[in-house]
Amino acid sequence: MLLYLHIPYCDSKCHYCSFNSYVDKFDTRKAYMLSLEQQLGHELKRFNVQANEIETIFIGGGTPSTVDSELYRPIFNLLKPLLKKEAEITSEANPNSATKAWLQGMYNLGVNRISFGVQSFNENKLKALNRAHSPEQARLAIVTASKIGFKNLSLDLIYNYEGDTQELLGHDINEAFKLPINHISAYELTIEHNTKFASTPSVRQENDALAFFVANEITSKGFPHYEISNFGTYQSNHNKGYWKLTDYMGVGAGAVGFKKNIRYYPNTDIDLYIKEPLTIQEEILTTEELLTERLFLGLRSNIGVHKKVLDNEMKKRADFLVEKEKLIKEKDTYKNTNYFIADELVLYLLG
Repeated sequence: MLLYLHIPYCDSKCHYCSFNSYVDKFDTRKAYMLSLEQQLGHELKRFNVQANEIETIFIGGGTPSTVDSELYRPIFNLLKPLLKKEAEITSEANPNSATKAWLQGMYNLGVNRISFGVQSFNENKLKALNRAHSPEQARLAIVTASKIGFKNLSLDLIYNYEGDTQELLGHDINEAFKLPINHISAYELTIEHNTKFASTPSVRQENDALAFFVANEITSKGFPHYEISNFGTYQSNHNKGYWKLTDYMGVGAGAVGFKKNIRYYPNTDIDLYIKEPLTIQEEILTTEELLTERLFLGLRSNIGVHKKVLDNEMKKRADFLVEKEKLIKEKDTYKNTNYFIADELVLYLLG
């Protein structure tokens, strides 16, 4: 069982961000966390969670580091008896708000992994993306987290923003590897609706070569490529749970939950969520939709696709792709060796 907690507060809205986040609702934080706790209690009953069943927790956003660590305490008290002994507990954080006090507070609560939104170590690029931190703040936050005792640290990088070159991205990657991290998420810039960049889509470069350059640079420094955007000597158990379509609780405004073949959507609006945290919409997924998701998620990662989920025609196509060295077969699982062509491979399998 997985748990995702959504914190929808941010100190600034990045120009590329389409996530459910707000920069003008900080006065609601205490009330929001109480409603989060209420919905969590509801989900624990809905999913019938027993002692030692929660394998991973991921606190995302928004920016979880904009909420005082003490406001998380009631939630962790509720969850403590339900956690597996070695549960992975991750929180996202931004360098400017992940103070030493916040990091220490989260560590004391049991968080054992931090994922930092760094995006770049280039000052001009950070400003253009509307990031609220400097390269030096990023370095300091990560080093501070390591000194506090966090063993698993990750950072995000973005590529294919206008002006990105191999030199600039190579510098970002080199700077990242100077820090005590064991994971990198490298995302290609995408232009989403209702973002600042939606009015200037040309800020996204169309340069496939940079995707291969970034992947090769990171893997050459010792971080295995285990999903299209993820690399590390440590591989996120929470993310891998998503890619296996494991059941997960989604708690918070804009979170999504999943159980068997049903998705759950709480209110996205903070004020509505605070008033009605148990107003949750449901979406039933068809067998075909679940299969398509399983294929896309499996072939974009090292999870792969087990032959039992494929019909006879799909198995024939998968075996043909093995012959053509586009897929490999390990026991009864088909795996992809080039995540950047995963979408094309899935479309071929689906016929």
